[in-house]
Amino acid sequence: MYGQKWNLSELADHKSPSFARQITRIEDMVKKFEAIKESLDPGIPSGEFFKIIGEVEKIVEKLSKISGYASLLYAADTQSDEATSLLTKMSRLGSEISNRMLFFDLWWKLKVDDKNAQRLMNDAGNLVEYLRHKRLLAKYSLSEPEEKIINTLDVTGPTALVKIYDKITNAFEYTISVGGKKKKLTREELTVLVRSTNARMRETAYKTLLTKYNDNRGVLGEIYQNLVLNWKDEGVQIRKYTSPISIRNIANDTDDKTVSSLLDVCRENAGVFYEFFSYKAKILGLKKLRRYDLYAPNARRLKEKTYPYQKAVNLVLESLREFSPQLSDHARKIFSEKHIDSEIRKGKRDGAFCSTVTPKITPYVLINYTAKSRDLFTLAHEIGHAIHSQAASGQSILVSEASLPLAETASTFSELLLYNRISDKMSHDEKQLVLSEKIDDLYATIMRQAFFTIFEIDAHKQIADGTTVDKISETYFANLKAQFASSIELSNDFAIEWSCIPHFVHTPFYCYAYSFGNLLSLSLFQRYKKEGAGFARTYTEILAAGGSKKPEDLLGEHGIDISSKKFWQDGFDHIKGQVKELISLS
Repeated sequence: MYGQKWNLSELADHKSPSFARQITRIEDMVKKFEAIKESLDPGIPSGEFFKIIGEVEKIVEKLSKISGYASLLYAADTQSDEATSLLTKMSRLGSEISNRMLFFDLWWKLKVDDKNAQRLMNDAGNLVEYLRHKRLLAKYSLSEPEEKIINTLDVTGPTALVKIYDKITNAFEYTISVGGKKKKLTREELTVLVRSTNARMRETAYKTLLTKYNDNRGVLGEIYQNLVLNWKDEGVQIRKYTSPISIRNIANDTDDKTVSSLLDVCRENAGVFYEFFSYKAKILGLKKLRRYDLYAPNARRLKEKTYPYQKAVNLVLESLREFSPQLSDHARKIFSEKHIDSEIRKGKRDGAFCSTVTPKITPYVLINYTAKSRDLFTLAHEIGHAIHSQAASGQSILVSEASLPLAETASTFSELLLYNRISDKMSHDEKQLVLSEKIDDLYATIMRQAFFTIFEIDAHKQIADGTTVDKISETYFANLKAQFASSIELSNDFAIEWSCIPHFVHTPFYCYAYSFGNLLSLSLFQRYKKEGAGFARTYTEILAAGGSKKPEDLLGEHGIDISSKKFWQDGFDHIKGQVKELISLS
């Protein structure tokens, strides 16, 4: 085991009588809130209006505290019946409270005329974008009874399907022969082996993973198809969004044009990594890279470098301190307050995430730390999310969380800071190795994520028209061919890989946020290299805005036009430079 297990006592304790009191307090506040319904009028004085907003903030914070507790408890052990039951209970409570407070949201969206809405927004301060975005969403809103029905059915519909997917896949155990002995591994442990120095082990690890999902493709495919159909039926058919991805774009407060420009430029630059794949094949002693070898380490390394947990923590904190002592202090709180869970345990949720329960509480971070270099950068990534949240802690809970594309900015910027600190102290050979790994990472977090999104666009259309699991797999395999062309060898077993990607299930069209965040971070980092220490203030201002400004507007204030293809191309030009530098080092 590595690292720490988090302490959730600051949030709640479902075994304590105080937990029931927390729920009762929230229900009393909601009952009082409901009493304002009959007195709402478009001519309401701004002071009274923002007093009501203040009550919304208080209820959301208290509810977020206990629902966040249930979610984190479940993530720590997805196989616990107690945690599962509590999560379901809190989901139902959240749905019920959302329904009871829905009248105010719909009143603002639908009943307040434009003149009075503008009058109130003139006094809104940092809430103006929140209120404007609500008005934008009005065209996609339904009547109060209809919204209540959807909220109620979501708990036993899409939310339940996601939970079933998690329960099935997190329970998977993978039997594989390692060193002549059969072992049962978790997915996290198996993923370590796809980065093995042994080519046969990489292939075996991938086949073991993909076979498990292929064996379960019937039920996993059924879950995915029903989630996609629900997304379409509610979003496109009922709410009248123009397309499935527009639902995510508008939720992100990001223009369709911006996302389209990003994906077009990613598609046009697929070849940026081809020379790197050729280089890597030579380093590995292969004629051509196989898909199994995509994340293989440098073959000349006799033993992969490991980073003990505390050393990894120190490196992340030091890299942040060099840039901004304030941001480093934010990061340190995650560890000192025991808000991180880094142990490997059966039943624990795979992957990594950062959860901000409320702006007033230090965020919680979950990772599965195996001491490899990729875990070091995962730690930096999630800590980046955490410092973003803390930088924006002065914002209302209604606008403290940045939209998905901006939410990935601080995480990837923190990785760049870490890489910069490590590379400065490396020998020629070490730098060649780490630069190779970093380009691996750039591929995985930019190009791969963009093509994931392109696949989702195709899959959602295909499922809407009626299809089979095998046809979805064919579409995914065609996506891989478009991505790699002839630069690597593809094997048919990767056709089922789509069912292994949790984001497709948990948060449709999430993945382009990684491409967005990484390319944006490359741009911001280049500005930092040019401007020096003074840039930390600009960067912190961007983080501190949270979700209080539309991404195009916030970045525009700092001279960044994210709707322009040229902006995204600048990021790829930087990647080309890194590939060129790596080739020169060899």
